Amino acid sequence: MATVRLLSDDEVAANPAAKAVFDDIRATRKSDFVNNFWRGLANDPVLLKRTWEEVKAVMVGEGALDPLTRELIYIAVSTANSCQYCVHSHTAAARAKGMDDAQYGELLAIIGLAGKTNHLVTAMQIPADPEFLVTG
Repeated sequence: MATVRLLSDDEVAANPAAKAVFDDIRATRKSDFVNNFWRGLANDPVLLKRTWEEVKAVMVGEGALDPLTRELIYIAVSTANSCQYCVHSHTAAARAKGMDDAQYGELLAIIGLAGKTNHLVTAMQIPADPEFLVTG
């Protein structure tokens, strides 16, 4: 159960600052759908705007990583952070950006392997090889 109210479109429309962000979300995503994350953040229009601007800059803006790769990374980090909502949201986004079942299976294998080896190296307290450390 959410700890904040999920604002309806009518409630958002009553707040010009929140409405402006929702309008931008819809325009950027080319969809009328605004998901519950944004509806919860709409209770604080300043936080809503700040978060949307950052998400838009990192996930939508120009960059060295293609949009699907960004979504795959988001899924992996969301899995590591146990964020069920974000795993679902970004898996849907990755599928919309072209992720197929084979890519998803490979992603799951990588997430599982990284989790296992991360735990093993942490348990053994293996120091990083000097060749792996950035110098200069």
